[in-house]
Amino acid sequence: MLFLIAFVGAAIIALVLWKAMNSGAVEFPQPQRRGPVAGVSRAPRVTGPDDDPDFLRQLDEKVRRRDEPPGA
Repeated sequence: MLFLIAFVGAAIIALVLWKAMNSGAVEFPQPQRRGPVAGVSRAPRVTGPDDDPDFLRQLDEKVRRRDEPPGA
């Protein structure tokens, strides 16, 4: 029982000390999120090769050339 009381007392003391140490901490303001600004273009979205129409077209052409017979 004495061990339990000592543990709870130590936890309370640790909590009070932790709160006291953090009360003087400087809080920095959170950055404001802004929407798109008129007149400012956004950076192009990076796409994977499976989203790139040029890549898909070139891939389709390669497959078609490979499937054609050599003399055709």
